[in-house]
Amino acid sequence: MGHIKEFHKRRTEGNNKVLGLNFLPFKRFFALDTRCYEDGAIPSKYKELMGLSCSLVLRCNDCVIYHIERSIAEGASRDELNEAINIALVIGGSIVIPHLRFACEVIDEILK
Repeated sequence: MGHIKEFHKRRTEGNNKVLGLNFLPFKRFFALDTRCYEDGAIPSKYKELMGLSCSLVLRCNDCVIYHIERSIAEGASRDELNEAINIALVIGGSIVIPHLRFACEVIDEILK
């Protein structure tokens, strides 16, 4: 199973479980997370690219997949993705390299 398909399966099952608890603070956080990436003074594409950089520095591969997909959906080019990834590499240092490799695999999987 590819990175993308496996991620979507895990994410859907996990989100259903969490939101199925009907716990208001969880629902509020999920809504806040969704709303912060909407167009505003900063366009959504750039917010998603920021999310990608942060996800790489924080070393969350699920988030890396999510923000790569969203960035591409918002019109980000391969060069824009590479620049966002490079910012994460400069900020995070060599610990980011395994996640950079992962991100490159995911980008290839999405763009093929």
